[in-house]
Amino acid sequence: MATWQTLCENKDFRTLYYRGDSRVHAGLVTYVRRNKLGYPRVGITTGKKVGCAVKRSRARRIIREAFRPHFPLVGGYDIVFVARTKTPEMKSTTLIPVVRRHLTEMGVIPRE
Repeated sequence: MATWQTLCENKDFRTLYYRGDSRVHAGLVTYVRRNKLGYPRVGITTGKKVGCAVKRSRARRIIREAFRPHFPLVGGYDIVFVARTKTPEMKSTTLIPVVRRHLTEMGVIPRE
């Protein structure tokens, strides 16, 4: 099964925060910027405001699963998802349409 690369470098996150396009939802913030690599790189950020370590891990799992159905449609983009305080209480099925809407509005995946 194909997988995406993970963003690890602080400079990549900072570039997306300052030069990337962004969309906001109560449970998720999405930053996107085109890269020249031809494959997607994804980063997930969960700050301490989200909660304890268990809640932050849950938020990351939820976001990862909400992005997974859209992965085959994504080309050469850097994407950062930022968890918010409501994210750990949400289900991944409620975040799937949010991720789809964000990626569609920013032109990452085609409109259906």
